[in-house]
Amino acid sequence: MKRILTITTTLLLLGTSALSAAKPVKIALWQDGAPTKNGHENTEEKWNGPRVSEVSVPELWIYPAKKPNGQAVICAPGGGYKYLSTDNEGKMLVDWMNTQGITFAILKYRVPNGHPEVPLEDGRQAISIMRKKASEFGVNPDEIGIMGCSAGGHFAATLATMHGEERFRPDFEILLYPVISMTDITHTGSRNHLLGDNPTPEMIEKYSLENRVDSRTPPAFIVLASDDKTVDPLNTIYYVEKLQKNKIPYSLHIYPDGGHGFGFRDTNPYKAQWSGELERWLRSIRK
Repeated sequence: MKRILTITTTLLLLGTSALSAAKPVKIALWQDGAPTKNGHENTEEKWNGPRVSEVSVPELWIYPAKKPNGQAVICAPGGGYKYLSTDNEGKMLVDWMNTQGITFAILKYRVPNGHPEVPLEDGRQAISIMRKKASEFGVNPDEIGIMGCSAGGHFAATLATMHGEERFRPDFEILLYPVISMTDITHTGSRNHLLGDNPTPEMIEKYSLENRVDSRTPPAFIVLASDDKTVDPLNTIYYVEKLQKNKIPYSLHIYPDGGHGFGFRDTNPYKAQWSGELERWLRSIRK
């Protein structure tokens, strides 16, 4: 059985360096305008290869699974809350997720531009849209998770810990090398773009998400490298400490090297290991 699982995982990983040819269903997040403006409303989006900045029309790009198993994952790419890395932290995951029966969605969200309410607004709206359209894609509305990488990890963990009403609560969270804290261990660029150059102590405390974990925080899968020089691994350690204290189930995977921003690239030396663990974890939380 172990031999079969190993072969299956290897086959799933083949070709993931190429982007999925699937065409997404694109849904505008806000038909009548978002509640909070971020200052980019009249600015044309800027694409620089696989990166997009100054998002003015946030969208949910839904890639339905051909044989859905009921699960869905909404992914927030990273980029320091300045831009979105939509390929290695988004499109490269599509085929891998879809092959498992998971409907995968990339969230082209608005960067906050010093308006910290913006990510949470877009996250709540994305969850709301996915739940409303769950039956269209063979998704169980109680099996919708949020995923995020780097600053996108802060985005995802913000929704996981500050979702508010139960209808906005994701059912699970997947965090890759996440920014969590806004204290002295933070990624400075992410903090500046989220809170501005001179945030108050109250804002730093509020958006340091280790302080927001409670009994309603969903189960977490977290992966990172201990040699990450961009986002201090203590961000994750502080978050996991609070998950432990609040008895929230989590699966933590820290590898000795890999640095930051590896996403789903084949160059990451532990890609097979962490993706295999994620595959097993997602199966284990099926309802």
